[in-house]
Amino acid sequence: MSVIGWVIYIIAIVAMFYFIGIKPSQKERKKQEALLASVAVGDTVLTTSGFYGVIIDMTDDTVIVEFGNNKNCRIPMQKSAISAVEKPEDAVASETKADATEEKTEKKGLFGKKKD
Repeated sequence: MSVIGWVIYIIAIVAMFYFIGIKPSQKERKKQEALLASVAVGDTVLTTSGFYGVIIDMTDDTVIVEFGNNKNCRIPMQKSAISAVEKPEDAVASETKADATEEKTEKKGLFGKKKD
């Protein structure tokens, strides 16, 4: 191979590493930043440690999360420790959607016959 062939080969490998390794991580980081920017008081969050809680207070880079029904279990943590957010209106919409699908489905017995 000539020198130009080697240069094209190296450029192709670098481009492949960029599109396979770097670009997806940048996309994921932007997605996480948008998620953290949308966090508000009253949202239900999932932390990176696997705990579900409700945000009761926030500052620029920290949130206070209440875990469970115990009002004494309030823990301040970094916003970066939040891995998922569920807005209260999203929870209501998903519950009504689940109720609607349950009403549509009929209970059937073995061989597709309707149960009495």
